[in-house]
Parts: sequence; C-alpha cells; structure tokens
Amino acid sequence: MRKWWKEIVMYQIYPRSFKDSNGDGIGDLRGIIEKVDYLASLGIDLIWLSPVYQSPNDDNGYDISDYYAIHPEFGTMDDFDELLQRLHEKGIKLIMDLVVNHTSDEHLWFEESRKSKDNPYRDFYIWKGNGGQLPNNWQSWFGGSAWEYDKNTDSYYLHYFTKKQPDLNWENPKVRNEIYKNMRFWLDKGVDGFRMDVISLLSKPEVFSDSLSENIHYLAEHHYANGPKIHTYLQEMYEQVLGDYDIMTVGEGPGITKEVALDYIGEDRNELNMIFQLDHMIIDHGPGGKFDIADFSLRDLKKIMDGWEEATANGGWNNIFLDNHDFPRMVSRFGNDGEFREASTKMLLGFLLTQKGTPCIYMGSEIGMTNVKFKSPEEYRDIETVNYFQEVKDQQLNMEEALQKVHIQGRDNVRIPIQWNDSNNAGFTDGNPWIDVNPNYKSINVESSEDHKDSILNFFRDFIKYRKQDLIWVYGSYENLDIDSELLYSYQREYEGRRMIVICNFSNYQLDLPDYVQGEYVNGNYDSTPKLRPWEIKIYSI
Repeated sequence: MRKWWKEIVMYQIYPRSFKDSNGDGIGDLRGIIEKVDYLASLGIDLIWLSPVYQSPNDDNGYDISDYYAIHPEFGTMDDFDELLQRLHEKGIKLIMDLVVNHTSDEHLWFEESRKSKDNPYRDFYIWKGNGGQLPNNWQSWFGGSAWEYDKNTDSYYLHYFTKKQPDLNWENPKVRNEIYKNMRFWLDKGVDGFRMDVISLLSKPEVFSDSLSENIHYLAEHHYANGPKIHTYLQEMYEQVLGDYDIMTVGEGPGITKEVALDYIGEDRNELNMIFQLDHMIIDHGPGGKFDIADFSLRDLKKIMDGWEEATANGGWNNIFLDNHDFPRMVSRFGNDGEFREASTKMLLGFLLTQKGTPCIYMGSEIGMTNVKFKSPEEYRDIETVNYFQEVKDQQLNMEEALQKVHIQGRDNVRIPIQWNDSNNAGFTDGNPWIDVNPNYKSINVESSEDHKDSILNFFRDFIKYRKQDLIWVYGSYENLDIDSELLYSYQREYEGRRMIVICNFSNYQLDLPDYVQGEYVNGNYDSTPKLRPWEIKIYSI
C-alpha cells in the first residue's frame, strides 16, 4: 500500500549543534531558519527535530521540564512557528521528538510527586521501597542503579536513564491523558508526526524482580522493553490521538526483537508506522556495554539487516539508518574515515538510499563528517561519557584506553557542530561553541563541497533525485545475493517486472564484480570494466 511516509527521505537535526544565530555558542531555531534553503537544496522531504523543549539539559534536552515551552537557548515559540511555516513552504515536513517514558526531575509533576506520599501527583511516577534497601538490582542506561533514593518520603524512584530523568507511571490514566493532550497541542500546530523516544519502555513489569544480568541490553530485552501493557497503551494513543491525523510515527525500539516487530508496526495494529530497530547499532557492543568494544563483520551486519527486512516484509515497514545523535558517525564506524573517506561515505549514502525502508540521514553525513578525537576527558560533554570517565577514574583504570574507546563509541562524536565553512568554529557560531568543533573542519565543510560536482554533498543530492525517479527503491522486493561475502554487500530490488542489482564494496581493495552482473548495464551505461574500486557502489538495471 502506498503511503507518503514510505516514499520520503528523512534528515535528523540535532538543534544544539546545527547553527547558532546569536553568538551564544548553542545552535537554535533561528539558525535552522537561516539554513532552510540549504535543507531544501538537499532534496530531503522530512526533518526529525531533536528536542527543543524546556529542559535543564542533564541529557541534552531528553529531560523535559515543560512539554509546552521552547527552551530559551533555542528561541521562542514564534521562532518555532516560523520554522515550521518556512519548511512547509519548501515542501519539507517536520516531526518532533516525543519523550514520554520519563520527564525531568524539574518538571512540575515530579516536584509535586516527591513532596509527600499522598500528593495528587505521587502516582505520576514509580516509587518503591524504603530507605536502606534498593527495590532491585536493575541498572541505569548511563551507569549505576536505576533507583534513586529520595529522603523527602524515604522512598526510591525509578529512572532507566539519569537520576534527573524519573520514569513516568503509564499505569496512571491521568499521565496518559496529559501526554495525549500535549501530542494534540503540537499536531494542531501543524507538525507532521513524532519520533518516539524509547517507546518500547513505557510499560513497566508488574513485579520488579532482580535481573540475572546487569548488562543493559539484557535488561532492555528481558525487563525494560515490551512490557505487559505496551500495546494497550500504543493502541489507546492511536485511538485517542494519532488516528485523527495524516502523520508519520517512528518509534525508537530498544529491546524490540524481530520476533515482536510486527506487534508494533503491523498494518492492522493501529500503533506505529515504523521503528528504529537498534540491533545493528549495538553490533560492536560487548557484554560490558558500548565501551566494551567487540569486533564485527560485514556478514554480521548483513544478517541483521536482512533479518529485519524478512521480519517486516509482510505488513510492516523499516526505517533505515546508520547513525544518529546516539551513535558514532557512519563513515567512522562502517566505512573508512581516512584514505577512503569520500568514497566510503558516498557508498554508505547510496546504500541507505537503495535499501528497503524509509532512509534517515543524520546531519553532517551529507558532507562526510567523521568522529572526533578530543585529547582529554574535559573536552567531552555527554552525560553518558562523563559518567564513564568518572567510573574509569574511580576504579583507577587506564584513562588513555578509555579515551580511545570514547573516540570510537562516544555520543559526542555526532554532537559536535556542523562544519559549514573553514572560518573560525567552522562557521557554526561567532561565540564559544558549547562543545569544540572537529579540527578537520578546514577540509571537511559544506562551503568547500558546494562547487565541486564530485563532492559527497553533490553526490547525495544527485542520488536523492535518482531514488525519487523510480518507485523500485521504495516498493521493490529485496533479496540479498551473497550473504557470506565479507567484502561485498550485493542485493536485488524487483518491482513490476523490473530488476535492479546493487553492489557495494565494503573494503579498501579493488574487487572483481560477481559473475551475475558482469557485462550488464550500470546506471544505464554498458559496464566494460568488471571491477569495483574500493568503497564503490554500482547499480545495474537487469
């Protein structure tokens, strides 16, 4: 079934790091307004805007203290309204981040909830136990216990993330009604849907029993995610709000496995349009978590991507991405950000735009931005990384080794400012940036890419145009042609009797083309050279 949200190309903006308009070192809404023409030039159809709500910024905006207010750092509600209008005038839709698993501890609801056990807001959050004994052994996503003691009522509250992000109690219908009311507020303004933060975690277990493992991925899959009432809540959300609007919903799905995916996104479920599955984003996480870095192979990646395609082929839909605000730069993780940075970025962008599903590109990937390698822990800002460095210090472990791991996995890798030009601070701000820019901005920036027809930026623009010319890239069936190769990722798309074969070279070597495409036509021209250059993508019309 054709749907507009299947045919678009998404682009994520992390507003704090996109463009600063007033010199305070923090990206803002007026900075995005300044760049609307640039965004339109990319050919993208929809922007996912990371949180711009009122927040103490313990977790950079994912700790919301007022769902109805714009944080002054980002501007005003008038600025937001103008941005939405400008984007719509350019034919670009906008979805907001819906963060409703938790609030900030500075939200009015929580400030009231902690005052006394008989406060009307007490049951807006999850309180357990008494002083002296943790309710169970669960761990927070960012380290330490998932329970925080509050002396006001001699009780513990649950927080899956930082202690300043108490989890909401979705069992309480008053909580749900408040959330639905807020969703309508933004939808009635004209936003085009929501990216739903950790949506799989809303429903808590009936019994908070101890876990057999403190590994966060084990906790997510076996305790935190897919709770007993999650589908009741999502179907109620659809009935109360979502079903009344022609919008797009994409849920972030920690702990969602292939086996239960269609429970969330099945066409007959009346829940979500698609999910961000995270299996390929934790592909190199060892038993100790993301900073316990494990090896992975191209074959591992193919198995994950193919498995999700197979699981959702009948009645579901995927979102395809290789990085976002929580995970390292795609070229540094899945490509080669050194000698073959340009070639591998182009290949990865082409890969995203020819897989089956709605592609989502993270800001800066269109120019091949890379991970950053700050030299000291003090240069990092992300709460997860700061906590990790503190653990390393407390346990007297090797800080240099910790830095190397953060260079690979830290979230600040993707939160550094966009590199607009080669002027001071990469053209991001006239002030002091909230986090330092990547020193490679002199050679990697938007301005230097604009006038080079073979730049990554112009490749991206041209490839989006190419994708939009043919519905085979949206609705065509998908088949992997070589699951076992550790160097080539080859797949076939077929639609209305036509076939396209995509060959991606995931290596630093020149390779022979597979027999099944030698002598065929690549991008409409006869391919007389049956070779693939390092990190090259070729597309054959068969």
